[in-house]
Amino acid sequence: MTRTTPAGTPLGDEFHVYDTTLRDGAQREGISYSVTDKLAVARLLDSLGVGFIEGGWPGALPKDTEFFHRAAEELDLRHAALVAFGSTRRAGVRVEEDPQVRALLDSQAPVVTLVAKSDLRHIERALRTDVAENCAMVADTVRLLVSEGRRVFLDAEHFFDGYAHDPDTALRVLEAAVGAGADVAVLCDTNGGQLPLELAETVGEVVARTGFRIGIHCQDDTACAVANSVAAVQAGATHVQCTANGYGERAGNADLFAVVGNLATKLDMPVLPEGGLAELTRVSHALAEIANLSPDTHQPYVGHSTFAHKAGLHASAIKVDPELYNHIDPAVVGNDMRVLVTEMAGRASLELKGAELGVDLASEPEAVTGAVRRVKELEARGWSFEAADASLELLLRRELAAVGGGEAVDAPFELESYRVVLDHRSDGLVVSEATVKVHVGGERVIATAEGNGPVNALDAALREALVPRLPWLQDVELADYKVRILTDASGTDAVTRVLVETRDGADEWTTVGVDGNIVEASWLALCDALAFKALRSDAVSARG
Repeated sequence: MTRTTPAGTPLGDEFHVYDTTLRDGAQREGISYSVTDKLAVARLLDSLGVGFIEGGWPGALPKDTEFFHRAAEELDLRHAALVAFGSTRRAGVRVEEDPQVRALLDSQAPVVTLVAKSDLRHIERALRTDVAENCAMVADTVRLLVSEGRRVFLDAEHFFDGYAHDPDTALRVLEAAVGAGADVAVLCDTNGGQLPLELAETVGEVVARTGFRIGIHCQDDTACAVANSVAAVQAGATHVQCTANGYGERAGNADLFAVVGNLATKLDMPVLPEGGLAELTRVSHALAEIANLSPDTHQPYVGHSTFAHKAGLHASAIKVDPELYNHIDPAVVGNDMRVLVTEMAGRASLELKGAELGVDLASEPEAVTGAVRRVKELEARGWSFEAADASLELLLRRELAAVGGGEAVDAPFELESYRVVLDHRSDGLVVSEATVKVHVGGERVIATAEGNGPVNALDAALREALVPRLPWLQDVELADYKVRILTDASGTDAVTRVLVETRDGADEWTTVGVDGNIVEASWLALCDALAFKALRSDAVSARG
C-alpha cells in the first residue's frame, strides 16, 4: 500500500478500520448482547478510535432495530461512524418497496453495508436468480441509498470461492456496486478457507483489474484470518473488517486487536488516533467482560501471558535488554511484561521477578543462589509459583533474611497445633469443626469454630483466635480457593496443591501450599496469606 500521509499521522479516510463485533461477532456461540450491552460495546470501540462500527441488521432483528433507535439518542461517537448492515432488494421486488431496504434508511445510520452474493453457484442455487438480476439488485439498492445521502460499502459474500470458480461473475457484482456509487468493495472469505499467499494474489489482481477501493473480511476457519487480513492490506486493500477478540461464527473472525497491532507496529500504519494503540489491552478485556467470556490469556498483543517469560535463557537475555525476547515494547499496546518463576527459573529470572515484586536481590548473590535452589526443590515436589506471587515474594524475602539481607518474614503467630473433625449428624448435615492452639503476642490462645468444610472451619477458628489481637485481620477475607490433585513421578502418592486468593478491600494476593493432606496444604497457603498481609501492614505502619 502506498502511504500519502507522514508516519505518525492518522490515515483518516485513506484507510478504514471497520469493526463488526456487534453483528458478525455476536454470532459466536455463547454470546448474546442486550441492547444496553451493544451500546457499551460501541462506546468502547469508539474510545479505541476505530473508524466504523457495524451495529447490526435493522429490520431483520428487533434488538438491532432498537439499538439504532437508542444509538441516535444515546451515543455521542467521537471517532467512529455507525454502520447499518443489510441485504439488497429481493429478486423481482422494486427497491422502493422492499421493507428491508426501508429499514436500513429508517435506522438513520450514515453508512450502510450491503451484503450481496458474488459466487455464481450461490446466485443460482441460493438466490435462485441469474447474474443479471443479482447485479440489478445490487445496483438498485446502492443507488437508492446513495440518493438518500448514505455512504455505502458492499460485502461481496463468498468472493474468493466465487472468483476462483467464475471470476467474471464475481467482478460483475463489484462493478454493479461501485458503478452505482458504492465507496468500497469488500472481498469476503466467508467460509474462511483461504491461505495468505493465494488470498493476497487474488486481492492484488482485483485491485489491478478494477481500480476500485477494495476491502477485506476474513473468517478464521484455517486460523489465518489475521494473516489473511494483513496480507490483503499489503496487496492493496484499504479497508479491513474485524471483530473484537476474534469473536464470530464457527472459528471466529479476524481479531481486531491483532490486526491493528500488526498494521501499526509492523507496517508502521497509524490506523488509530493518537493514544488508541495503548488502549488495545484495556478495551480487549473490557469487551470480554461485556460478552461474559474470559479473556484469552495467550491472545497476541493483549493477552495476560503474551509477554510472560518462563525460561531462564529468556530471562537472562531480558535482563540485558527487554527487546531481545519481546517483539515490541508491551506498553505500546497497553500490556506489560512478566517473568514467571518455575523449575525452569535461573538467577536472572529470580532477579527480574524480585525487582518486579520490590525485592532487590541484585546485591545479594547468595540469596539468589538459595532462592533458585529452593524454588527448584519445591517445584519438584509439586509447588507452583506462577500464579502465587505472594508466596514467591515471601520465599525471596526469607532467603534474603537468611543471608542477613533483611528481616525474617513469618506468619504473625506461632502454631502449637490444630485439629479438624467431621461431624455427620443424624439429619444428614455434615459439619466440620476445627480447633487451633496458637501463640500470638506472647499469649497462648485456643479457639474452636465450625464451618461448611474443613478448610472453612480452620480459617474460622484461626480468625477467632487472632482477630482480637491483630485488628487488621478483620479486613482480610478468603476470595477464592482452588485445589489440584497431583501425582508424583512414582505414580503412587497423591499430592494436593492449594491456591488461596485473599483480599482486604484494597489488594488481592495469591498464596500456595502443597502437601499429601489437603488440610495441611490449605494451612500452609493460609499461613502465607496472613504473613503477606502482616508484611504489607508493617510496611504501611513504617511509612506512617
